[in-house]
Amino acid sequence: MPAKRAPKILVVEDETFLVKIYTVKLKKEGFDVSIANDGEQAVKMAEELKPDLILLDLILPKLNGFEALERMRASAANKSTPVIVLSNLGQEEDIKRAEGLGADGYLVKANFSIQDIVAKIQETLEKRK
Repeated sequence: MPAKRAPKILVVEDETFLVKIYTVKLKKEGFDVSIANDGEQAVKMAEELKPDLILLDLILPKLNGFEALERMRASAANKSTPVIVLSNLGQEEDIKRAEGLGADGYLVKANFSIQDIVAKIQETLEKRK
């Protein structure tokens, strides 16, 4: 029986410290992790990698998370890829805007631990099976 392939997670985050934390924790949880440091890179990598899930920050260089999400949703390759927004923007209008663009979840960084984030990723992937 072939080994189960690790789910591919594309983490879109420009803060080096957070990238390290997410990468270590997600790898420890058995995920295959790729990193994009800006919105443009995120859109390109999402196309090429076809990840199982995208963890998306909104405040990014080059292309913000809203624009990146919009482009990902316009692409056939990522139209239905689950996207969890992970941002410090906690305003109702930001959450509604992200959901309107097709985000599958929205977590405000300050309110969730890394373990909560992992649980949300696992729950979202389970729903997609």
